[in-house]
Order: sequence, then structure tokens, then C-alpha cells
Amino acid sequence: MKEQLYTIPLNDAMNAHDECPFCFIERQIEQDLLDFVLGSGSSYMEADIRDMTDRAGFCRMHFQKMFDYGNTLGNAWILKTHYMRMIGEMKSQFASFHPGKTTLKDKFRKTAQGGNAIGMWIADKEASCYICNQYKDTYARYLDTFFYMYKKDEQFREKVKHSKGFCLSHFKDLCEAADKKLSDKDKESFYKVVLPLMEENMNRIAEDVAWLIEKFDYRNKDADWKNSKDAIQRGMQKLKGGYPADGPYKMPK
Repeated sequence: MKEQLYTIPLNDAMNAHDECPFCFIERQIEQDLLDFVLGSGSSYMEADIRDMTDRAGFCRMHFQKMFDYGNTLGNAWILKTHYMRMIGEMKSQFASFHPGKTTLKDKFRKTAQGGNAIGMWIADKEASCYICNQYKDTYARYLDTFFYMYKKDEQFREKVKHSKGFCLSHFKDLCEAADKKLSDKDKESFYKVVLPLMEENMNRIAEDVAWLIEKFDYRNKDADWKNSKDAIQRGMQKLKGGYPADGPYKMPK
């Protein structure tokens, strides 16, 4: 199949021969979003962008990554107007708040019935993040593209067959998406490929970790490391996704 603009990132991810092509894509998307929000393009100075970031806010993880990115002025501008919006909403919530009466039964309930209005407002804010929201939309399109390419492109199917599989986190998404996006016949052939692929590569990682432990035995000090030197980070990635060995992504200078 002729490469299109929307298929390039997936082909690049497969060609990287990473432990999980979707981890590779996730990292690229997140870095692109950090560049967009805080980078040299100064989108944080544009009223329409800051209106969106003010409304959505950022989760704890992405606030940390924005701090690590290193643009003090950009972060300050984003925080300034976000605080203005948050304080306005908070005043409105406080003005309309009336503590509910707690019955004896309520005191023994493990979970609140209905919930505290202020607590629910804060929970909504904690669940909202501009970067997470943008990532989810983009990631969903890449899942669509993956199955489009898998059905239409024989070369791409071969890349999948000879890949290192996926992390379990992204494999869950892939399996759930496959049930919606593939016909029964296509699902049959897809799972015949990916289930043995996952088993083979989980075993490979387990063997790398086991050999890393053996290398700490003095009797193996002169033995070949094989593929075990980076087994810890690859092992963690395979189970939960991401890149444990990555340092903070910083603003390009």
C-alpha cells in the first residue's frame, strides 16, 4: 500500500522495532503536545488556545512534565489565567454550597450516596487535562489506522508478525478495538498472529530478566550479557507501557 501522511507514524513506530509501537507513538504524541503547549511557537499566548487550556486544565502528571519541560514564562501565563477561571468557578461553587445532613446510616456507608458538591466539582477538575484529552483523540485515530493498514497492507501485516509485540496496556486497547473494527473472519486471523506473538515476546523478556539476575553470580561475571543489560526497563515497559528509563523531556534549545 502506498504510504500516506496518516500512515507514516505507524510505519515509523513499527520500523523502530520497539517493545511496543504504541508506546513509541504515545511518547511522540505527548512530546509534540508539550512542544505545542509550551514550545517556541508560543501557543500559550494565543487567546483561543489558552481558553481551551483554562477550561480543561492539566492532570498532576502533565503539570510535572510541563514543569520539567522548562518554559517558566509559558507555564506562568498558563497558570495565571487558569487560576482566574478556577477561582471564579470555586466562588460560584462555594456560594451555592449547602452542607447536607448526614444520617446515622450515611456514617456507616463505605461510599457516599450522591456525593459532596464541592468534592464532585474538584473530582471533575482532577479528571480533566488538556494534554490527556488531545492525546486520547489522536490515539483513537491511530488505533483506527492500525486496523485499516492491517486489513489493506500486506507489508504492514508482515511487520506486525515480525515485531516484538505490544505492552500489555496497549495490547488491551488493541484487543478491545479489534472486536469492534474487524469482521469475524479477520478477527480469527488477527488473533492467530498476535496471541502467539505476545506469548513469545513475554517469554523473551522474562528470559532476559532471568539472565540479568544470573549475571550477578560471580561464576557468570565473564559470560555474555546477551540482551539483558536493559532488561529492567524493557520488562517494566512490557507490563505497563511507557519508557521507565526516559529522562524528562525538555524544551528544545
